[in-house]
Amino acid sequence: MASVSFKYWNDCVDPDDLEAMWNEPDVITEWTNVGETKGSKVHLSRDPDGQPYLTQTEMRAVAGIIVRRHFVSQIDSDMLCAIAELESDRQPLATNYDKKADEVKMGIMQITQKNAEWLTRELNLTVYQVTEDSKLLYKPFVNVYFAAAYLKWLSFFEQTERSEEFMIRAYKGGTKKATHKSTLMYWKKYISVKENLPSRKAFAVNPTLDISPAYGDSVQQNKGPTNATWDSRTSPEDMEEMWNNSDVNKEWMKAGEKKGNVRFSNDVEKKPYLSRVELRAVAEIILAKHFTTKQSKPSVLCAISEMVSMRFLDGIGQRTGLMGIDYPTACWLYKDLNYQGYAVESVEDLTKPFVSMYFGAAYMNWLSDYEGRERTLQFIVQAYLSGPQNVNSEEADPSWDKFQEALICYEKPKSRDNGSCTIM
Repeated sequence: MASVSFKYWNDCVDPDDLEAMWNEPDVITEWTNVGETKGSKVHLSRDPDGQPYLTQTEMRAVAGIIVRRHFVSQIDSDMLCAIAELESDRQPLATNYDKKADEVKMGIMQITQKNAEWLTRELNLTVYQVTEDSKLLYKPFVNVYFAAAYLKWLSFFEQTERSEEFMIRAYKGGTKKATHKSTLMYWKKYISVKENLPSRKAFAVNPTLDISPAYGDSVQQNKGPTNATWDSRTSPEDMEEMWNNSDVNKEWMKAGEKKGNVRFSNDVEKKPYLSRVELRAVAEIILAKHFTTKQSKPSVLCAISEMVSMRFLDGIGQRTGLMGIDYPTACWLYKDLNYQGYAVESVEDLTKPFVSMYFGAAYMNWLSDYEGRERTLQFIVQAYLSGPQNVNSEEADPSWDKFQEALICYEKPKSRDNGSCTIM
């Protein structure tokens, strides 16, 4: 193990990173349940040998924070979590000497000083500087950051978009061994670990997010750059359906949009989002084309979208897309449950409005018969937001009240974009 030692989280993270951890709902629950208090030092967990390790909840939080800060829609946070399991069992002080390469691998993701310095130069990284002090690599946020940067580099190795398998096997054995039999077992172990991560089939949405701006008229409806278009993220067939929607047609014609180049609305920070008219149309089209046997309502999907993404196309926080469906969940729905109306080959696919809406509707469809029982709308909504295993029917859930208020925005089609609607 390393010559450095960590007893508390405060020893191995910057104050801003610790604050970010305290802002994660699952981390708050886990820490407060064991007696940790904000403002005091937070103990690291210890294994039977006395070595510190991150819990899966903590690891998921660190990976999520790093991804949403620096690698949104580029790296899957579950990828980082699975690698951490294999490389170090989530131990920040894990140290291994690679005799063949004459290098020391350090930390949760087993990053070498040489690789960290090379990535800093190659990708012009400025967030963490490890040149003068290699021991910084034992800090979880620093280590995970460089691992994510390396995976990003591998994802476009030699100017070619690479598969997840290539990235993982190259992470283990280098790019020359990415297709060699020596890294195949590592890939198989990785798949097994990733498939069994806690976040795989249930995910939580931060209930403390201030989502009121997207409900009222305070969102400034600027039109963004010409490449931020509906046509670039939507199939021709779905675009035709959108143009055939009378409310959408009216809104787009009024804004001067033309077929083949329909712009998304953008907020003051140039983040693309959907108007309520557009969002409802997407929900109506998805349900009419793919979920005709279920009595699902477009308004329900729209209200959930308001809560989890504020209608932002790329999502908010570490949740991707309009419906907050993460990549592992979408893959599970596609591969295991045969929801294959839309392909999902990368996280980027989930920033497409119809793709995200489809998998959001699929997940709700699955929840409606969770464990073979017909479920109430309240259960479905609460399970969607916090995971089906976390629904407690005996406790009041503020998310249900917020959902009902968000629902009002979509129950009167003629006036859904007029007036103010806030759930705070």
